[in-house]
Amino acid sequence: MHHRNHDHDFNPADGSNWELLCVYCHDNEHSRYIDHTGGSASSAEDKTAAAKSNPFAGLKDLLKR
Repeated sequence: MHHRNHDHDFNPADGSNWELLCVYCHDNEHSRYIDHTGGSASSAEDKTAAAKSNPFAGLKDLLKR
C-alpha cells in the first residue's frame, strides 16, 4: 500500500490517499520522491522511534519456574 502524498499520518476513511502498487512500482514512486525532494533514501521516510518497553522484561522470572 502506498500513500499518494507520502504522508503516512494522513489516512482518510475513504482511502483516497492510498494506492495499491506492485513492489517495483512502489520502489519507483519512492525513488522519484527522493529525486524530487533532493533528500537521501534514509531521510525520505519517517524514522522509527526507539522502543519504550521491553517485551522480555518478565522472561527471566518465567524461566525460573
